Amino acid sequence: MALTLTLQVNGKTVTRQVEPQTLLVTFLREDLRLTGTHVGCDTAQCGACTVHLDGHAVKSCNMLAVQAQGAQVTTIEGLAANGELHPMQAAFKECHGLQCGFCTPGMVMSAVDLVQHHPHATEQQIREGLDGNFCRCTGYQNIVKAVQQGARMMK
Repeated sequence: MALTLTLQVNGKTVTRQVEPQTLLVTFLREDLRLTGTHVGCDTAQCGACTVHLDGHAVKSCNMLAVQAQGAQVTTIEGLAANGELHPMQAAFKECHGLQCGFCTPGMVMSAVDLVQHHPHATEQQIREGLDGNFCRCTGYQNIVKAVQQGARMMK
């Protein structure tokens, strides 16, 4: 039995019928075609599916879509404004904080949340703050540099 779901996604009101067991990541990718939110592990361990829910980073593979009823969801597609990359996205690009790019959307979303709540995070705090986001390609050093630069640009 489908349920009616209404929420804000990237600043736009969305109302859809969803099955009660539909995961938020599935709803975003399949119903709304926002494929920047990636499915990595399906167990909330890799962070590739990270989005913002009411201003906080959450792993969307570990949450039912109906749990987001009435919430504001921001995906990687919703970070850029007026054709300009978000400062954190620009920093990841400039600092070479990515290789294959699979983890990058979730990493950027987690980094934005981290900086919004801890604007003066140390390198150690950045590493701890990104602990739930896995990258198999990099040594994380450029990711940390990107977060540091993104934090400076977000001020």
